[in-house]
Amino acid sequence: MRPRLGSLAFIFPMLAIVLLLTGCPKRPLMPPPPAPAPVAAPAPAPPPPAPAPAPAPMPVAPAPAPAPAPAPAPVPVAPVAPAPTPAPPKEYAANDNLKPINFDFDKAVIRPGDAKTLDASADWLRRNSNNLLLIEGHCDERGTIEYNLALGEQRARAVYDYLTNLGVPGTRLSTVSFGKERPICSESSEACRARNRRDQFLTKER
Repeated sequence: MRPRLGSLAFIFPMLAIVLLLTGCPKRPLMPPPPAPAPVAAPAPAPPPPAPAPAPAPMPVAPAPAPAPAPAPAPVPVAPVAPAPTPAPPKEYAANDNLKPINFDFDKAVIRPGDAKTLDASADWLRRNSNNLLLIEGHCDERGTIEYNLALGEQRARAVYDYLTNLGVPGTRLSTVSFGKERPICSESSEACRARNRRDQFLTKER
């Protein structure tokens, strides 16, 4: 009995080895499951409709402007008396009490006979202290305008100095030169030229 059991003990392990060597029949290889189809993203929801514009407000008629207040009655203004018109300035005028004097050609020296005329003029001016005197110096037509203006001023200044030396205040005396611009004689003679070489005198009240 033991030898049979020993045979069986040898057979069973050998069968087990054969079975292991032959293995189980191979299963056919299964392909991998297909990848799931991509799921499309849901479409975005459409934007909500824009709200309807609010209705325009009904125009409101402007309130009528208040009536203007009545203008105050004008206050009567007393008429203003016009200002008195100032008297026009007095102008120098010829004075028969003051005689003109004459000069030699190209000279501004007072001659003795003319000095007596100026003595009488100084006496009148001292007695009539409310009068101002304008001394005009003149020349004949010979020489330039500039030269004769200077010569006429020298002749007027000579009389100014003479009268102030006789006591007539210089504040009452004025001088001006017209050169050869105001002749009193237009003849081409020595007598006419001598008349034009002169000082003549005009006065006015202060």
